[in-house]
Amino acid sequence: MIIYILSFTLLACLILLAIGLVFLIKTMRKNEKSKETMMQVYEEKIRSLIGNQHQEIQSARKESVTKSRSVLRGKVAEQMAPLLPGFHYAAADARFMGDPIDYLVCDGYSALRDNTEQSNEVHVVLLDIKSGKASLSSSQRAIAQAVEAGRVRFEVVRVDDDGCINIKQWKSRQKKGASCHAQI
Repeated sequence: MIIYILSFTLLACLILLAIGLVFLIKTMRKNEKSKETMMQVYEEKIRSLIGNQHQEIQSARKESVTKSRSVLRGKVAEQMAPLLPGFHYAAADARFMGDPIDYLVCDGYSALRDNTEQSNEVHVVLLDIKSGKASLSSSQRAIAQAVEAGRVRFEVVRVDDDGCINIKQWKSRQKKGASCHAQI
């Protein structure tokens, strides 16, 4: 009888073990399917991200080319402005600086130099060329405000024989009945 009970117990254990094994196998298969499904989902997300990245790179390249063209067009306009119709100054009076402003115009200088005008009057103009929707930078606005407030002067720098630099602000001397003479 004990053998019978032990056999029955062993059989019951084997049956439970088999059921557990079947359950484990089903769970593993389910997990494998879940893993496969998860892998498919993640692979699809990765493909989508790669596609989005490709589109964003293409868009960034296109935007970069557009901006480069715009900047290049602006730079050409800056250089060509004195030669274009509608430029209010003699091209010979305009000196290109580029940064922080585009031109220093000494309006009337070439006529004075060439003795083609009776007037000795020269007007100094700081000029910036813009194209499209471009506007003044903050440093350019600061320069415009300095000019507007009269914070502008003419200085003469002398280099002595010993290599020392002397800077003096130029001021005109006015004598009664006489023309202006430079004091340097």
